[in-house]
Amino acid sequence: MPIRGMTCASCVSHVTHALESVSGVEGAEVNLATERAVVRVGPKVRPAALVEAVRDSGYGVGTEELIFKIGPRAGSDGPTGQAADLASTQAPDPASHTAADRARLLQSVGAVRGVVGATLRRDGGEIAVERVPVADSPQAFRDAIEAAGYRYFGRVVEDDTSQERQLRRDRKILLARTVASLVVAAFTMTAMQYQTVDALAGISPTAVNLMLLIIATPVQFWAGWQFYAGAWAGIRHRTTNMNTLIAIGTSVAYFFSAAVTLSRSTFEGAAPFAGHSTGTYFDVSNAIVGLVLLGRYLEARARGRTSDAIKRLVSQQPRSALVERGGSFVSVPIEDVAAGDIVMLRPGERVAVDGEVASGITSIDESMLTGESVPVDKNEGAKVFAGTVNGRGTVRIRARGVGAETVLAQVVRMVEDAQGSRAPIQRLVDIVTARFVPIVLGVALITFLAWSVLGPDPAWLYALLATVAVLVIACPCALGLATPTAVMVGMGRAASQGVLIRNAEALEVAHRIDTVVFDKTGTLTEGKPKVVDTRSLTLPGPELLGLVAAVEVASEHPLGAAVVREAERLGLPIAEVSGFQAVPGRGVQGRVGATSVATSVEVMVGNEAYLRESGVDVAPLLEPLSEHHAAGRTALLVAVGGQVAGVIAIADTVKADARAVVGGLRRMGIDVVMITGDNRRAADAVGRQLGIDHVVAEVLPADKAARVAEFKSGGRVVAMVGDGINDAPALATADIGIAIGSGTDVAIEAADITLMGGDVRGVSTAIDVSRSTMRAIKQNLFWAFFYNVLLIPVAAGLLYPVYSLPSLAPVHSIAWLQPVFGHSGFLNPVAAAAAMAFSSVTVVTNSLRLARRPSLVRAN
Repeated sequence: MPIRGMTCASCVSHVTHALESVSGVEGAEVNLATERAVVRVGPKVRPAALVEAVRDSGYGVGTEELIFKIGPRAGSDGPTGQAADLASTQAPDPASHTAADRARLLQSVGAVRGVVGATLRRDGGEIAVERVPVADSPQAFRDAIEAAGYRYFGRVVEDDTSQERQLRRDRKILLARTVASLVVAAFTMTAMQYQTVDALAGISPTAVNLMLLIIATPVQFWAGWQFYAGAWAGIRHRTTNMNTLIAIGTSVAYFFSAAVTLSRSTFEGAAPFAGHSTGTYFDVSNAIVGLVLLGRYLEARARGRTSDAIKRLVSQQPRSALVERGGSFVSVPIEDVAAGDIVMLRPGERVAVDGEVASGITSIDESMLTGESVPVDKNEGAKVFAGTVNGRGTVRIRARGVGAETVLAQVVRMVEDAQGSRAPIQRLVDIVTARFVPIVLGVALITFLAWSVLGPDPAWLYALLATVAVLVIACPCALGLATPTAVMVGMGRAASQGVLIRNAEALEVAHRIDTVVFDKTGTLTEGKPKVVDTRSLTLPGPELLGLVAAVEVASEHPLGAAVVREAERLGLPIAEVSGFQAVPGRGVQGRVGATSVATSVEVMVGNEAYLRESGVDVAPLLEPLSEHHAAGRTALLVAVGGQVAGVIAIADTVKADARAVVGGLRRMGIDVVMITGDNRRAADAVGRQLGIDHVVAEVLPADKAARVAEFKSGGRVVAMVGDGINDAPALATADIGIAIGSGTDVAIEAADITLMGGDVRGVSTAIDVSRSTMRAIKQNLFWAFFYNVLLIPVAAGLLYPVYSLPSLAPVHSIAWLQPVFGHSGFLNPVAAAAAMAFSSVTVVTNSLRLARRPSLVRAN
């Protein structure tokens, strides 16, 4: 649920409490940066109850409005279902809708998950639905409308959502209130130079104050109304928040000034700050309201940028698609595309749905999902994904996943959930902020009482202003934003590079990784055996390869398949084979058709023992055999007509960027381990190619998790990187499991981090994002805590004794310090408000720096 109106960590706890107080709610996580709540509910909980609870606690819910065109009841004058989609969309006859029909329709639509309310418009020709946006797809509304006996004509698609319109409207109102407050505050500060006004126009202080009261009142109660509303909501629930501090602080300054004005009294003593000779402090109340609103406006703009990654992903989804209907292709809203539909994809267009190529050939840029910019060739049967960009070919796609079922939608949902999750470090902030506002109120009371007795004359005025400064400067906005803004930006940055981090806890733990354990096959290597060398003694090399491929066509062994793939790649003819025989664990043989030296010939392919047992002298190949074995390759010996003819070496080649990734991790101070079930010789050979010193070989799949546990028991923080089903236990055992996205769903499900494109460079990216995000969080928390620890005592009057020292007299005369600290060292409440607003903007801006860091995937 999108939540509106939260300003600090105290607001988060209030909304959480309100949601969890609803019967049937199992738990709620509220995030200040994303302004979003994730609520776990039982089957009987109505969304309207959750919305009501949030609104009753003084906050808003960002619902969205969907509008659907509907027709008369089924059977009255037309078809239903898909045929109705192509029917006329003229307004239906209102008389065809009875009161019972309308009630049935509203009840049916209201039962769709996430619906808050529904109303009929345009004489029953449209139904407008208010719903929580994280809910069912529009297809559910189509089913509900038709179940009520109405025809569904499609959704009215608007350029932007009602949520976006509301956000823009709220931001415009906030800007208007901010500008009005600051303009009035500037005018008030000028007018309060009483001596100047009196000398020029002969206006009395009372008249000046009456004028200031008139213009300050709208600022206090119109521009500052949200502070009062938020404070009142807290009082109703016996809690306090940032709004409480601002409401009390500005009210003290305003009502004191109003009392002075209405009693027509003037202040005869020395003013604590220059420009207050009228005895009132309307400028303080106005400026505090304006500066706090300015901080919120700048913060809102900056926080809007923290979700840029999600917005970019969402924007990749086209709003319509060319779908085959009745033998021709028509443009329909994306909500009306169903699984099984044939969708036309033209050159340069974005793919609208997940599916497979039904006909045609093209290449597709999948960088928005995988982070890899090289287009991927697609032919008939190949999978395509929504949001990716087509190249120059025109293809037809058979839809398999639409709407919320697309990979893009699932990625967006996963990133949103991850951004909204709470990092363990946030618990410290929660503990502090839960007690922070009550403590500040206590400090403010002590400040007022202490300076009322101990302060310089007039003591009560100094006490009042110091109290206002404490209340204003202590607002815990920066504390509440320190962690979630950094997490949100970090998650988004990782997602934009094809790295999906499951939650904030995984993001936090990943920065402490000191050991990365890689599975070999399919992770560091391509996972497919490949012919890497052919040596022939009697025949031309290609001809020897063709003979072996002819025999191996009938074999199901992966090594034989590698030979066949290489022959096909080279365009070699593959002859017919007769008398095929396979000896498990040894090799294969068969009679192959004509060659350059014989009409047909017996070909035998296998290991050294197989050929020796068949009476073939393999002595001429001992040297290359030894060479291949030392390099960790598998050697297939070939005999033609009973005579040794050559050897073909096969190996699982390492991925192009694997060595660079290993080197990069080692430069980051991380130990790299490779674990594999392969024999020691082959494993060591791959380890040497990649620069990995620690190789664990001949490990059974069931034992991988045990080996990872051994590393952890030694005090290491371990990340396991794998792609297969047999890697899933090890991924779950590691502190952080990293799954190759091109691997199995089981491995991905068991992982904390998923690399969408199968590019192992994402391992470095994930760790780098985690380290930079945690660094930003610590910087933010230091700034927030340092700010409050340092400035609350200053606001409480800590500098007054210091300012009393004669040796500091030259400091008192510094012109720019006087509006801030006056002549006595008391902090001006206006300066306190400016400092408070600046702290929040600084925290958000520091988090946004994460999005500007260079991409490690591209850099490597």
